[in-house]
Amino acid sequence: MSPRFSRLPAVAALGGGHGLSATLSALRRLTDDLTAIVTVADDGGSSGRLRDEFDCLPPGDLRMALAALCDDDSDGRLWADVLQSRFTGDGPLGGHAIGNLLIAGLWQQLADPVEGLDMVGQLLRVHGRVLPMSAVPLRIEADVVGLRPDAPDEVSVVRGQAQVAKTAGRVVSVRLGPDRPPAHPAALAALRQADFIVLGPGSWFTSVLVHLLVPELAEAIVSSDAERILVLNMVPADETAGFSPAAHIDVLAEHAPALRLDHVIADHRFASLDGHLGTYVESLGATLHVASLGMRDGSARHDPLLLAASLAGAMGL
Repeated sequence: MSPRFSRLPAVAALGGGHGLSATLSALRRLTDDLTAIVTVADDGGSSGRLRDEFDCLPPGDLRMALAALCDDDSDGRLWADVLQSRFTGDGPLGGHAIGNLLIAGLWQQLADPVEGLDMVGQLLRVHGRVLPMSAVPLRIEADVVGLRPDAPDEVSVVRGQAQVAKTAGRVVSVRLGPDRPPAHPAALAALRQADFIVLGPGSWFTSVLVHLLVPELAEAIVSSDAERILVLNMVPADETAGFSPAAHIDVLAEHAPALRLDHVIADHRFASLDGHLGTYVESLGATLHVASLGMRDGSARHDPLLLAASLAGAMGL
């Protein structure tokens, strides 16, 4: 137990997809008082199909968060693999993740989506809790430049998470529909009770930034007494291809000017792309933590154990 705490710290982690999974896989090694607050804007693949057919929240990112919180023993890994596995073939079930169908099926039986997620969490004996950031499914819309070779500065509007995530242009700004969407009350309660709030890594515009576009969530993050930790991506890719580490932080500041950070965690290779990153982070009043965070296979993924060590250092655990 850290001398800072007489108990395990309460941590709220915000994001979606593989980035949030990496954070949760690291954080569950540090505390069981852990809440994942997950984006609900996915409109592609299995999640998009279920969302359109049943007018429900997209379950995919929520499923991935649950799988990341499973134990590392044989039963935990088995359940995680079952949740993540997909039906094959070209029939109606082809491409659907088993976990998505389980979650959507429970939602049909229960009035509150969170009750269904809690039930899956109990079944899997996960470390922590998984919550949607909003009670309604959201739509992402982005202003993008560079889509037309004959008009490289022209702004185009790209709609939908799946399309924004793979756009060939440069994303300038994003917004959500419906306008000023409501935050889920349970997510707000978790932020109020947190000792630490962790943002990132992940698809910067469609998984990380979107939480700051829900007014109630943004206010809860900004006004919280918790320490705020930002985990940068391993490499600039996809939506932020060509962005420096500092540019990633600037994007958040542009969309949420009141946001303040206490700690920024960066892999040493990514941090080396910006020689002034340390000075820039310090000018924001935050502390930069640079470490080797990558998987041994050389892929652009965070190693859960290395990330856990860096998070523990930032938290003083």
